[in-house]
Amino acid sequence: MRGNQDFQGAMFSYISLEERVPAAHPLRKLRAVVDALLATMHSEFEAVYARRGRPSVPPEMLLKALLLQILFSIRSERQLVEAVNYNLLYRWFVGLNIEDKVWDHSTFSANRERLFNEDLARAFFERVKLSAQWGRLASDEHFSVDGTLIEAWASHKSFKRKDDDSDTPPGRNPEVDFKGQERCNDTHQSTTDADARLFKKSAGDKSRLCHMGHILMENRNGLIVDVEITHASGTAEREAALAMLGRRGNRNKRATVGADKGYDSKAFIKGCRRLLVTPHVAAKDKHSAVDARVTRHESYKTSLKVRKRIEEAFGWIKTVGGLAKTKLIGQAKLAGQALLCFATYNLVRMGSLGGWWDAHHA
Repeated sequence: MRGNQDFQGAMFSYISLEERVPAAHPLRKLRAVVDALLATMHSEFEAVYARRGRPSVPPEMLLKALLLQILFSIRSERQLVEAVNYNLLYRWFVGLNIEDKVWDHSTFSANRERLFNEDLARAFFERVKLSAQWGRLASDEHFSVDGTLIEAWASHKSFKRKDDDSDTPPGRNPEVDFKGQERCNDTHQSTTDADARLFKKSAGDKSRLCHMGHILMENRNGLIVDVEITHASGTAEREAALAMLGRRGNRNKRATVGADKGYDSKAFIKGCRRLLVTPHVAAKDKHSAVDARVTRHESYKTSLKVRKRIEEAFGWIKTVGGLAKTKLIGQAKLAGQALLCFATYNLVRMGSLGGWWDAHHA
């Protein structure tokens, strides 16, 4: 028998949000883990808020909303607030009741410098990493390193000479002809994002305004243990890799690091050895700095094989996390965004490893 459509809006609801979310939904376990991590950041949150004044939106709610934005690839904070307003699952995850009013999207912009900076994002990232180490999911001996380009929110038209004081041509999208001009980072700068650099990955690739992101991955389960955002340059990958290796825990213990041919240089090899790290770097065909002391061991071949897993993290943050092209201006804001993205990636990755969330929730 065909049912009749007879919709009448109810004035009251006697079902809580807790009952609306299925017991087996993966966000249940994730929320429990995130709440536990954020509870340990009380002192960090207290330090950035005034003692007096009008109460703001709890920072824990804002951070959980940003995690939702990353997990569900929501394009903007305006769309994020709209989705939290009508999506019962999102409301439940951030801690809003069904009748609570959602904050304005401008709240994120107002808290960008104070709450979503690199320091607090790194504090949350470190909490996630410590949880992985507590669960014995992360290695402290074998690592891989790599870098990627993150396109800046700036166009080629904004890349002008530093001494150019001329006004921008009128119109929303003015015609700019820079054909035949020699443009480089020494003499030119983007008027939209001063931290962006004109760079290309290879001789046949096109130049673009971008930043460079670097990560250090542990080889046991492919978790990201350090993140660095730098200007794009030919030496940035090697310099950032040494900086991250220098920050690793238990620096008195010998370790290995796998890397591609871009890291095959005498300066990087020597820098690794000073840090008690054996450089398992893919050797160039000619004039390689990698010698038989490294390549003769079976562990060298293993490192070169495992290091390719690092591309999974880059692929995730660019497709799911929305970092193929940053929507934020400046290297400092991008660093905070990248740290949150990789922290979220680690949480998702840890959730797929042998019931870790169940043990942590218990």
